[in-house]
Amino acid sequence: MAETKPVDGNPTPGTPGGWWRSRGPLLAVCAGYFMVILDVTIINVAVPVVGRKLGTSLTGIQWITDGYTLVFAGLLLTGGALGDRLGSRRVFCWGVAVFTLASLACALAQDAAFLVAARLVEGGGAALIVPGSLALLQQAYPAPDARSRAFGLWGSMAGIAASAGPLLGGLLVTTLGWRWVFLINLPVGAACLALTLRCVGRSPRHAARPLDWPAQCAVAAMVALLTAALNEAGRRGWLDPAVLAMAGLSALCAAAFVARECLARLPVLPPRLLRSRPMGGGAAVGLLFNFAFYGMVFTASLDFQRQRGYSALATGVALLPAVAMTTFASALSGRLARRTGHRPLVVSGMLLAAAGLAGWTAAGPHPAYPLLVAPMMAAGFGTSFALTASTSAVMAAAPTGYAGTASALFNTTRQIGSAAGVALGGTFLATATDYGNGLRLSMAIGALAYFAAALLASACVPAKDQPRPRGRSEA
Repeated sequence: MAETKPVDGNPTPGTPGGWWRSRGPLLAVCAGYFMVILDVTIINVAVPVVGRKLGTSLTGIQWITDGYTLVFAGLLLTGGALGDRLGSRRVFCWGVAVFTLASLACALAQDAAFLVAARLVEGGGAALIVPGSLALLQQAYPAPDARSRAFGLWGSMAGIAASAGPLLGGLLVTTLGWRWVFLINLPVGAACLALTLRCVGRSPRHAARPLDWPAQCAVAAMVALLTAALNEAGRRGWLDPAVLAMAGLSALCAAAFVARECLARLPVLPPRLLRSRPMGGGAAVGLLFNFAFYGMVFTASLDFQRQRGYSALATGVALLPAVAMTTFASALSGRLARRTGHRPLVVSGMLLAAAGLAGWTAAGPHPAYPLLVAPMMAAGFGTSFALTASTSAVMAAAPTGYAGTASALFNTTRQIGSAAGVALGGTFLATATDYGNGLRLSMAIGALAYFAAALLASACVPAKDQPRPRGRSEA
């Protein structure tokens, strides 16, 4: 019997094979995204232990965390362009395979240098996974309501991974050892690859579109140099010639990228996409809230373990108020978006998160843990509440044929924000005369970033989805 399909083009779950066809793509995509986000959060409670076991410094600890993030951010545009050109499903599967094998290499590392190198490869795999994840959801769920629900569940998966990461990381480090923080990715990666090959349809290709390698290299170099400058500032000082040189070269790479995109016949990131207020503004909002949230998680993890003497497991439990709220907030945001539109959700989420980190700052240099529970809950809830709506706004503004590129732009800016938040947080802790004051400064800057994101969202994020722009070939 032929399978029944509803008017939105998505198979009905109750028909033969309909459940797999309607839910299978969502499960496959979310499994890959879960693995990427889990790797971001699970390392935060494990990295102090890894640093002690492998005998590395605070700067080395930052590179174990940020090495992954800088490659992830630097290659996201390449991953998005490859997905648009070769098909999102194919590139997504490549990313899952690379990520899983690199995780195995991380688990086998015998020194910090090898671990950092494996983390770089892992970041490259993540850069192929994430742009494809949103592009595949947009392909599988074309109707606005179905797409909004799918993005909400995608955001919820990030919340589940963020919630599970610190607690699971602490449990694994305490019981089985730090190597299991990476080995846990192997079964998830295998399941994701199997689900994708079974449930996700082939993606359209735009083989005639060039990859524009000069622009890709400029973005990767810009992110790497910026992150290196932020990391090394904590050890060398802000006015050290090497730090200033790296920051200057990063700015030159950014200028070279902009010039290349303005002159290229078929740019990887057409300037008109950045001129789009929903897309450019949404990307900037993503940078700011990732900067604040992941900077908070990193510095709080160090504070709990180094200053308060918590174990890795206790640190995971202590961070649970921040990350557990993300699961609930993403699901709620996905449901409310159909009634309220995107702008109120992003603005209210950013203001709540700003109030949370401002409350942490006001609690003093060495506050008791109970005073930090409400600020962490507010930051976690607000960040995730805004994530689903900002994602939907950016993807809805993407012209036909540029879903992978739009996803890559949004996630590139988010990962740059994560890298900067971790790097600056570590720098403040390393350079402050009093550890507690360094932590307060980090939280105060995070609160300002959240507040700036709220102002930007009020001006740039549309209230509801706008009609999808047409690609150049369709205009």
